[in-house]
Amino acid sequence: MVTRREFLRQSGVMAMGALGAGVSEGQGTSGRNRPPSVLIFFTDQQRWDTVGVYGSPMNLTPNLDALARKGTLFQVAITNQPLCAPARACLWTGMYPTKHGVWRNGIGLSPEIPTIAHHFKKAGYIVGYIGKWHLSPGKLGAGFVPPEYRGGFIDFWEAANALEHTSHPYEGSIYDADGKEIRFSNIYRTDFLTQRAIRFLKEVGDKPFLLVVSYLEPHQQNDWNRFVAPEGYAAKFANPFVPHDLRPFPGDWQKELPDYYGCVARLDENLGEILKALAELGRLDDTIIVFTTDHGCHFRTRNAEYKRSAHEGSVRIPLVIAGPGFNRSMVVPEVVSLVDVAPTLLEAVGLPVPKEMQGKSLLPLVERKVEGWRNEVFIQISESMVGRALRTERWKYCVVAQDKEGSRDPSSDRYVEWQLYDLYADPFELVNLAGRREYREIAAQLRERLKTLMVDAGEPEPKIEPARIYP
Repeated sequence: MVTRREFLRQSGVMAMGALGAGVSEGQGTSGRNRPPSVLIFFTDQQRWDTVGVYGSPMNLTPNLDALARKGTLFQVAITNQPLCAPARACLWTGMYPTKHGVWRNGIGLSPEIPTIAHHFKKAGYIVGYIGKWHLSPGKLGAGFVPPEYRGGFIDFWEAANALEHTSHPYEGSIYDADGKEIRFSNIYRTDFLTQRAIRFLKEVGDKPFLLVVSYLEPHQQNDWNRFVAPEGYAAKFANPFVPHDLRPFPGDWQKELPDYYGCVARLDENLGEILKALAELGRLDDTIIVFTTDHGCHFRTRNAEYKRSAHEGSVRIPLVIAGPGFNRSMVVPEVVSLVDVAPTLLEAVGLPVPKEMQGKSLLPLVERKVEGWRNEVFIQISESMVGRALRTERWKYCVVAQDKEGSRDPSSDRYVEWQLYDLYADPFELVNLAGRREYREIAAQLRERLKTLMVDAGEPEPKIEPARIYP
């Protein structure tokens, strides 16, 4: 029987924290004869407008900005579920929550559901995961994730299911594939995960890999009920720029933005460290780099917490892809979403896109073959409510099931119109047009489009009642 250590050695990856292996033979080769590798730099709860190339004036992300100017920037990227676990499942499976089953936190991704890790592994890639997972069933705890719940990331694993509950900004734990605790202290959590990622890159040698580095920041530290930047960073961003969608509302942005911005700035510095390591190892030119997040943050301006709403602050996210096939110095203006990332990466490395994936590859958009692109995104909302939403280039249309409980009911057969925003005239979503007589025709059109998307996602066609605020 082959031991885990022998398997990893044969694959070119050692369990670095426990085994301390040296650099694999062949490291730093040109990569001309190998398929592209993929590195996903995945943050948590990061607003799209914290990034310079999306319009932030704060200069928080010089490394990401440079990467985007070289690669491809997706101007309007939307999460399909503004909540941690469902969004992550959408990203890894290319499916909507209706199909992958993770419609709220705590359910866990079924071992029967294929992910990009399964497809990349089958093609001979080394598949690794570092950081926050959040797709193990809640009953199994916050830390160690059993192998069957790791979504196919079987070659290298250093993670915690809910990193916010196993760590604090300067101390805590993740767990290796055997359940051994890997402690850290006196180092910022983001820096620690980056160090583990760079060790992986040094160990993997010249073999093709899929690596996910999943950070907690800029997500709040749950048990402290606040965002925590590295020491000294909040002071750098005192009296910061305030996004226009936050300004009219109380929320908690007044005290939290400096730390939030400090978290984002440190994440970008860590991205720079990873890019530097890839370059030194001779892997930068043959690695596709994806930068994205699970959802945004509206700082308790739209409901009682930070997400779980259809507003732009909650659902709009950064998405930058660079590397082979994407270094085009371009901006893609079409509306795209998280379910599109998995099929994009499979096609980008020459692998078939399985029929169970509901997202569409973004490569045609990159090549400007835009005919037939739907240019709209389907959003499912849970926990705060049972909601469904449509985001088009211009409109945001949201419906809610008023007799359902968001943490108990995954869906409904009846909804009522809840929100309608004209993003051309009102990009900060300050005026809800739902129910206004002059927008009834627009609402009717969006209602039918939303029904179509719900059916395409695997839901029965519902009845949606028009809002009736005016006669």
